Amino acid sequence: MKIKFLIIRFSSIGDIVLTTPVVRCLKKQVEGSEVHYVTKLQFASLLSSNPYIDKFHYLDKSLNTLIKELKEAEFDYIIDLHHNIRSSIIKSNLKAISFSFNKINIQKWLITRFKINKLPHKHIVDRYLETCSLFELVNDNKGLDFFIDQNNEVDINVFPEIYRQGYIAFVIGAKHATKQLPNDKIAQLCKSVKLPIVLLGGKEDFEKAELIIDHSKKNDILNACGIYNLQQSASLIKQANIVLTHDTGLMHIAAAFNKKILSIWGNTIPEFGMYPYLPKEDYQIFEVKNLKCRPCSKLGYSKCPKGHFKCMNEQDLKSIAQSCNEYFYL
Repeated sequence: MKIKFLIIRFSSIGDIVLTTPVVRCLKKQVEGSEVHYVTKLQFASLLSSNPYIDKFHYLDKSLNTLIKELKEAEFDYIIDLHHNIRSSIIKSNLKAISFSFNKINIQKWLITRFKINKLPHKHIVDRYLETCSLFELVNDNKGLDFFIDQNNEVDINVFPEIYRQGYIAFVIGAKHATKQLPNDKIAQLCKSVKLPIVLLGGKEDFEKAELIIDHSKKNDILNACGIYNLQQSASLIKQANIVLTHDTGLMHIAAAFNKKILSIWGNTIPEFGMYPYLPKEDYQIFEVKNLKCRPCSKLGYSKCPKGHFKCMNEQDLKSIAQSCNEYFYL
């Protein structure tokens, strides 16, 4: 007998990638399962090549049009891994049993507002899986999934020869400014790393990357920000020796490829449960601990609320560079 599941996660890059163990476990462990996934159209490429998803539904402009499409599918169960107003509207309009992810907003509010830590000692992937406890899913410990379409595989043989011998992928962007090292710190870090670097980010990071290259006065840096699409950027991460990254979506894509990850954290904290999810835990986290103002937000801001931005300005760049130089050859 066929069992039809609808998984809901509208955004963003990292959050969607972090749902992939649920997708895989439902498909492989629930006999007769048919897995559908609904997300925003702009994030289609994150899942388009995933073999565990039977059908996609996209939110573009009209929620009503999407609901009409979902009604026709006649789902048995809804797994709401976003749990916001839109997903609640969808659930109220469909005749299906639903399960909603606990976003632990109270616990996040307590630690950001009063620095009272009541956060669960669990990765968000494990909490996503708990949402499906009725189906007795077992974590297969195979980590995250990210599948690249063959047409989006980047041939690094077209790069200068020095990059073909190995490189560090440095993800310089992030959705919020308080998750990013300042440009001068990134340039200083790049200058201290004695290895070829490929800078990754979106189109909005291109000019920033050019400034970083200019200020670092380092010849072996390649600006790939906005030049490659998301899947192509994932291909460059897949082929890197190390991924140096802020707390951002490409960090989770790197985890899907089991890369060595050096992760730099600003106003957010790993205790929120979104640190790299790797079977071998092959990562290092760099953060400025014991700041009274950190974490200041569960997401981030356009600038530091206190004005000093100590969580990034006081990062130990020397240690980060040293780890890059040593970790590269392990």
